[in-house]
Amino acid sequence: MQTNRRRILLAPLACALATALPARAWAQAAPAAKDYPARPVKLIVAAAAGSSPDAMSRQIASALGARWHQPVVIENAVGLGGVIGTERAAKQAPDGYTLLVSTSGAMSVGGSLMRLPYDPVNDFQPLTMMMYMPNLLVVHPSVPAKTLGELIAYGKRNPGKLRYGHPGVGTTPHLSAELLKDMTGLQMEAIPYKSSAQMASDLLAGHYEVLFHNSSVMLPYVQAGSARALGVTSAQRLPALPDVPAVGEAEGLGGFEVTAWWGIYAPAGMSADLAARLTTDIDAVLKQAALVAWIKDQGGSVGGGSQRQLSDYQGAETRKWRELIAKANIRAD
Repeated sequence: MQTNRRRILLAPLACALATALPARAWAQAAPAAKDYPARPVKLIVAAAAGSSPDAMSRQIASALGARWHQPVVIENAVGLGGVIGTERAAKQAPDGYTLLVSTSGAMSVGGSLMRLPYDPVNDFQPLTMMMYMPNLLVVHPSVPAKTLGELIAYGKRNPGKLRYGHPGVGTTPHLSAELLKDMTGLQMEAIPYKSSAQMASDLLAGHYEVLFHNSSVMLPYVQAGSARALGVTSAQRLPALPDVPAVGEAEGLGGFEVTAWWGIYAPAGMSADLAARLTTDIDAVLKQAALVAWIKDQGGSVGGGSQRQLSDYQGAETRKWRELIAKANIRAD
């Protein structure tokens, strides 16, 4: 009787603590890694439906669902370069039932431009890199430059002649152009767009001259001759465009490299064994030949690797862009 009375008295206290404490404080209640998952898993994707990272996330979700014998449901959460979806994931329990695909902007650039509603390092458990996507440097065919060297020389001979489009401060198209300006002294006027589709359309129509944009978007236009590719921002050339050099191959531009990247994360506080299980399973899916071939056709490359590799890469990117943003006095919109 005394034991039952004690349970009755303690029950309200337990309920109050469960309500008051953050969800991650109750992580010990999560199932062991060997029992995971016992129900559907949600994958928050901080990218628009129909985009390359969304399409790849859906393929990964399908493969993981088959591996786990549980559905993996995509939830697109778009806004502020991935900040909206990333913030949403940060508030979830670290029990493995909410995972996140977040962007380079939300995880390595945003903190240098704005006060983020989360800590990109302390609020997340890195799992593995999902994918990398370089930009193509393209010009309208009317520009009298067949190489990047010729473009730089033309721009310096004709101050005020070159303009570049970008879809927002801190995006990889914007940072690619600003890094090129910083490394060469080239002057180009920035033309911001709210719509990436309108940005690409205006370049193709000749309303401005220069654009760095995702290879997955620009490849068809380059192959059709609607735009001229002068370089790719990855360290290596793209298999789809073997004759287009990497920007870093140009004289004085060694080390130039810009890629949009998307990592897979969980909320911080996850048990080490569950995090290891997730990393192993996702990495195995990323090695599937069909997935590797698909992203290669898009002009990108598959990630994979360890939690430490994603964490280290995120840190290096954060330091790199913080330095450029400060040097170029770049301000958020």
